[in-house]
Amino acid sequence: MAELIARRRILLSLAALPAAALLAGCGDSGSGEANAQDQTSPLTTGAVDAPEPSGTVDMTELLEAGALPERAQGAEDAPVTIVEYASMTCSHCASFHVNTYPALKEQYIDTGKVRLILREFPFDPRAEAGFMLARCADDKYFAMVDVLFKQQRSWAAAQDARGALLNIAKLAGFSQESFEACLTDQQLLDDVRAVRARGADFGVEATPTFFINGKKYSGAMSIEQMSAIIDPLL
Repeated sequence: MAELIARRRILLSLAALPAAALLAGCGDSGSGEANAQDQTSPLTTGAVDAPEPSGTVDMTELLEAGALPERAQGAEDAPVTIVEYASMTCSHCASFHVNTYPALKEQYIDTGKVRLILREFPFDPRAEAGFMLARCADDKYFAMVDVLFKQQRSWAAAQDARGALLNIAKLAGFSQESFEACLTDQQLLDDVRAVRARGADFGVEATPTFFINGKKYSGAMSIEQMSAIIDPLL
């Protein structure tokens, strides 16, 4: 019975959590830190100064294999490697992926200049569910992440998040059965949480957090700010 309860925990949590708590912020202590560090502005134009990093990590340690296979885009031998820790219910993460990521992909990832590794750092059961569905989508991982960020408000703040996520998942090819099988996969849930725990070991406290060739930057950045960091490394 205990195992059955554990397997159903994510599905039940999707309906049980109050919607107001889900977009309260992108950190354990609420939105203060994320808001203070959020540097994205869709209106940013022209040359900008590179943000100052808030720390550094050893890239060899950062890139060691974790509990789940890496989900990455870009050439393995790209001169710049970005490791992003994100939460699916974080509004700042959604802002980055909607406003900045498309230009980053076009200008740097698709041209072989940047390799982007996305790692899970969920702050609540709905974020865990979103990442689990992306993992279960296999080679459609980034496509699923993209849809979930673009439609974040339709499911992260929904009264019935389970139903909203099911509708999105069906568009990605999930059936009712595969949807429920994914969200009751206890090993996958444990592994997603292990990825988050390892991120905390590297000093991740808020999302999004980026490690760009080992230097740590917190908060959603504009493409101009990312370019100011990346270009000198090329």
